Amino acid sequence: MGSVRRYSKDHTWIAVDGMRARVGISDFAQGELGDIAYVELPAAGTAVQRGDVACTVDSLKSSSEIYAPVTGTIVEVNAALSAEENYVLVNRDPLGDGWLFEIEMSNPAELDLLLDEETYAAFIRGA
Repeated sequence: MGSVRRYSKDHTWIAVDGMRARVGISDFAQGELGDIAYVELPAAGTAVQRGDVACTVDSLKSSSEIYAPVTGTIVEVNAALSAEENYVLVNRDPLGDGWLFEIEMSNPAELDLLLDEETYAAFIRGA
C-alpha cells in the first residue's frame, strides 16, 4: 500500500490502494498507549460503518477501541498480530508492520473527511 496516509481525529491512519485501504494506529496513539499487551482484531467479512468500533488494542496502561475511518467490509487482518509475541509490531512499527486490518471501502468519498499528514500533525499539537 504505497499511497498517501490520511488520519482520523481518533488517531487511526488509512493508506488507500484502489478501493482497498490498510488501517492502523498513528505513532502518536501508540506513544499514548505505551506497550501493547493484546490486540483483538475484527473478523474478515465484518461490515463496518465509519465511526464503528472495528477492533480493540490493550496496553499496560489502558484499553482503546479502534474506530473504522471509513465504511466498508473488513477483508483482511494482520495475521502476524494473532501471535502474542508479535504485538510488539504495533509498538515498534505502527505505520508499517504493525497495521491492523484492511477494508474494502464502500464509500471512498469518506476519505475527504479525514486529515492529511500536515493537518493531523497540527491537530495533535493542539493547533
